[in-house]
Amino acid sequence: MKQIKKPEINSETADSTKVILVGGFLGAGKTTLLLNAAQHLAKRGKRVGLITNDQAPELVDTALLLNSRFNVAEVSGSCFCCNFNGFIDAVKQYQNVDFIIAEPVGSCTDLSATIVQPLKQYHADNIELAPLSVLADPQRLAMILDGNNAGLHADAAYILRKQLEESDIIVITKIDLLSASVLTDLAEKTKQAYPHAEIMPVSAPTGKGLDAWLDEVICRNDTGARIVEVDYDIYAHGEAVLGWLNGTVELQNNNICDWDKFIASFMNDLCLRFEKDALPIGHVKAILENGENAVVANFTGGVETISVRGSAGVSDQCKLTLNARVETTPENLDAIVRAVLNEHTQGYKCTEIVWKYLQPGYPTPTHRFDKPFRL
Repeated sequence: MKQIKKPEINSETADSTKVILVGGFLGAGKTTLLLNAAQHLAKRGKRVGLITNDQAPELVDTALLLNSRFNVAEVSGSCFCCNFNGFIDAVKQYQNVDFIIAEPVGSCTDLSATIVQPLKQYHADNIELAPLSVLADPQRLAMILDGNNAGLHADAAYILRKQLEESDIIVITKIDLLSASVLTDLAEKTKQAYPHAEIMPVSAPTGKGLDAWLDEVICRNDTGARIVEVDYDIYAHGEAVLGWLNGTVELQNNNICDWDKFIASFMNDLCLRFEKDALPIGHVKAILENGENAVVANFTGGVETISVRGSAGVSDQCKLTLNARVETTPENLDAIVRAVLNEHTQGYKCTEIVWKYLQPGYPTPTHRFDKPFRL
């Protein structure tokens, strides 16, 4: 568990801390929701701590949240469920906050059995739990409901389905991209497929539906009502079919560079390279930081899915952090990313700070309950 920024000391202590777990598959919009939810809660006068999670350090998510001036604890090296003690250590950093919003790895499932139930049994005295929210990208959700694998390997799609099955609330994200009729139809189909879950549409960038979701998770304490059967061999393979890469480099140029144009061009060419090689994409995201200014870019499919937000401005140097989850070997993913980066940094001084590529190991939960714990 990596402590990113020590929470500010406050003489007032919250009566209790409520933990809001926000799961969902890669590219569902968890970090955007995390940031906007934290901002909304802060405007309500609430104190908020954030926890990010990944198989390796150097997260774009963590850099983005820190750039937004929030306190962040990062649990890296494994998912929450396989490092429950690390998760608890991160929670304990925030003794003086009202809410902790925690984002597990996008390929993580079985949270009800491995995180929610142990929290209810062992930590009910000092932690309240919100309903387990699972975010769903509308395009992938629609394809899953139609019975296909949403462009993913069958075993990766299995993880997405299990996430939906164990949810207390399914949050349909990116609704600003949908017409009212398409959204209504998607919500109805989702409710039919998962009748146990509350269906809540949200657009984190516009804020539509965000306050309604926050009110729901703040007011409710029923959580982890369901534990689903998970085939851990399929689960493990669903994670392992993806190559994972986390890297941070410092870039320096003799000339002034427009970093917004740089990141847009780099991500476009990287996406095209994956398309050319017909490699299914889980999620690719990057943040380019120039002092206090930053631009964030990501894609979850073809070039039409590329999103660029913010601005890093112009200067002769910057820091680039990249996270990629793509269906290929880690070695091939590394070779592709390096090749495209080299093409875009000819004439630059490129200093590697951290660069890791890997394949997740077999998930081994710290705890796993076979039935919901009743308080």
